[in-house]
Amino acid sequence: MPSTTIAVAMSGGVDSSTVAAMLRADGHQVIGLTMQLWNQRRLAGHAGMPEAVQGRCCSLDDVYDARRVAETIGIPYYVVNQEERFERDVVRPFVDEYLSGRTPIPCSLCNNHLKFDQLLIVAKQIGADTLATGHYARVERDELRGRWLLKRAADPSKDQTYFLFGLTQEQLSRTRFPLGGMTKPEVRELARRYGLALAEKPDSQEICFVPGGDYKSFLDAYLAERGETLPDTAGELVTSDGQVIGEHGGIHNFTVGQRKGLGVATGSPLYVLQIKGDARQVVVGHQEELYSKTLRARQVNLIAVDELREPMRVTVKIRHRHEGAPATVEKSGDDELLATFDQPQRAITPGQAAVFYNGDIVVGGGWIA
Repeated sequence: MPSTTIAVAMSGGVDSSTVAAMLRADGHQVIGLTMQLWNQRRLAGHAGMPEAVQGRCCSLDDVYDARRVAETIGIPYYVVNQEERFERDVVRPFVDEYLSGRTPIPCSLCNNHLKFDQLLIVAKQIGADTLATGHYARVERDELRGRWLLKRAADPSKDQTYFLFGLTQEQLSRTRFPLGGMTKPEVRELARRYGLALAEKPDSQEICFVPGGDYKSFLDAYLAERGETLPDTAGELVTSDGQVIGEHGGIHNFTVGQRKGLGVATGSPLYVLQIKGDARQVVVGHQEELYSKTLRARQVNLIAVDELREPMRVTVKIRHRHEGAPATVEKSGDDELLATFDQPQRAITPGQAAVFYNGDIVVGGGWIA
């Protein structure tokens, strides 16, 4: 059986490095690709941003580690500069969403607009038939449906399909997830067997351009560097029945479900229920008011079916760590789906993704309106 040429998206972590080593050992022609997305020193020291920038996804250290792995296993390696597009399609929308009172997911935007878009283009240009990544997910061809399916990873604790709901049929047809059937300990053991120096490297948990998860400092520093001022989004804190109980310094300081930092003292805990960007109001209330039985998802991408012609029973995840809840999903407008849960769900947050599952199969997903 002739070998194929496979491009591997190498992030500098143990997962993608192991994928490259696995495919090389299997006799494939492997080419390593790393995307340069963000200058980690760009905002260092600005407006509360730390000077140290090590230890984050896609850092210069990661590029060094990926290059070292490529040398170890003997494959060609290239760095693809996508900084301009990353800022346009990921960073700027992240900033604008927060300033409008929504809570975005930059990792999903990056997957949709760069990792499975631009890297597939580059892969084709260099003669690679497919692109392999270190994501924990599975992709299969269903001949009966005539569609490519995205399926949960075998290890539920590592499953990353929530961030991959935007993949198209064409992208899935050219993508491989070799780790989809493995656990993290098994991957590390393989890395040791292949002699990879980073077999014990810890996983990155942070957004690559927001150190320590301090998005407020990032917003200040990013806007200041661009000569922009933080827009005045200060306004009223109101209850769900419209009673004004205080003021706030800006809607970007809040997210649905937040309890601390509200700036008001009452006899019982209050939580953020809703952020009304146009009115600059933050609606607060008691915990039981956080629960809702419905959500609307827009900019929908369907994977398992070409169209939702009738209501479908699914399991819906509204956050990466959400276990998923049974619901009925149906078309409610152009490029919009309505999900009605069997039981109310806590803190359904605009800007996050709603991903629909049928067992292990990803039916599709969209952005919570």
